[in-house]
Amino acid sequence: MATVNPRKPTDSKGRKLSIHVVTWNVASAAPPLDLDELLQLNNQNLNLDMYVIGLQEKNCGIMSLISDTAFEDSWSSFFMDVLSPLCFVKVSCVRMQGLLLLVFAKYQHLPFIQILSTKSTPTGLFGYWGNKGGVNICLKLYGYYVSIINCHLPPHMANNDQRLEHFDRILEMQNFEGQEIPNILDHDLILWFGDMNFRIEDFGMQFVREAIKNQCYCDLWEKDQLSIAKKCDPLLREFQEGPLLFPPTYKFDKNTNNYDTSEKKRKPAWTDRILWRLKRQPQAEPHTSRQLAPHFLLSLRSYISHMIYSISDHKPVTGTFDLELKPLVSAPLITLIPEGLWTMENDMLISYSLTADFLSSPWDWIGLYKVGLRHINDYVSYVWVRDNQVFSSDRLNQVYINISNVPETEDKFLLCYYSNSLHSVVGISKPFKIQPRTFLGEDPLGEAQPQI
Repeated sequence: MATVNPRKPTDSKGRKLSIHVVTWNVASAAPPLDLDELLQLNNQNLNLDMYVIGLQEKNCGIMSLISDTAFEDSWSSFFMDVLSPLCFVKVSCVRMQGLLLLVFAKYQHLPFIQILSTKSTPTGLFGYWGNKGGVNICLKLYGYYVSIINCHLPPHMANNDQRLEHFDRILEMQNFEGQEIPNILDHDLILWFGDMNFRIEDFGMQFVREAIKNQCYCDLWEKDQLSIAKKCDPLLREFQEGPLLFPPTYKFDKNTNNYDTSEKKRKPAWTDRILWRLKRQPQAEPHTSRQLAPHFLLSLRSYISHMIYSISDHKPVTGTFDLELKPLVSAPLITLIPEGLWTMENDMLISYSLTADFLSSPWDWIGLYKVGLRHINDYVSYVWVRDNQVFSSDRLNQVYINISNVPETEDKFLLCYYSNSLHSVVGISKPFKIQPRTFLGEDPLGEAQPQI
């Protein structure tokens, strides 16, 4: 697979991106009616740029899997319905049985997000069954390598060694043989989250529940299996996590905020976690000067659970991050220009220019979208860049696109150039309007106007 080549900085200005990460074991439940708090839609101070959403135990019955192969699954559709009016587009997704990972971004970031790989790593039933394991999306974000992993590790108190083994196995399986992608440990950022199923050791049920009731969470931290493992495992120690200042998120009676009252009476635990790892910078040799690494800093703004949601025996957990970076890629590979005044005629002209290092393909296409598109296949019309080409040079290319079937509307539109070899949008136009036929040739007062 071709990749965008340059790693050298092309933009001296810094950029800040706000990323909201969601992890939730939904226990086969359908989406609730309102997810505003989960997605922080009422927090106008966030001004988010990306959503990263990981679900576990999504309904994976045979009828659900068959339906989802033909249609969007209910959770993906719900998130798209909520986020697309806010100018978020589904960039990529990957599913393995009950595991679902979704990435959304505001449309202006699309030319700077290159999807490099999606991967599923089953670890259940001797490594062949996907009820446990991890799903990964590897992408380039403004030239930086980012890997996103949603996982579901083995349950039960006694299986801690198995959880750590699966953690290592999922990480080891994130190889990219035959592709110009570095090892995952050389990626600039790894976001790793999911139902990790780590438990609280030693303390009895009564002590744990009293500590939770009194919000004395620090009394439980020292016996949290993940916290203990991070002190001993050199690689796990490189992953950071925010403070656990919220109640354990497992296990609840469904449709309540009561911890498990069944016969099993599972002990509460922080099973649902969000971790991250920034690439280690090489140490400078003594008495030598070292070029400063590109600016790339991730800071945690909030790490919370959401107790209002009770459709599952788990509570969802979210982490909101600010990512400060100096873009290694600051100009899109394609610059799109809708020529002249667009009206409801049969064919309209699109001009676009390519950067010197971009190789177009006969399978590249340009889509016409309404602002508020849900995903890249949500086009109103499209054209193959080679089929309807009318002009081509080193600096400028022109194609015609048919919009005769586009309904007259007051909506704004966008043009997106999709690269087949890069599996990504590499150029996007500014929003524009298409004038209705009734205004062609006359103004609202009925006076003739010159044709454009």
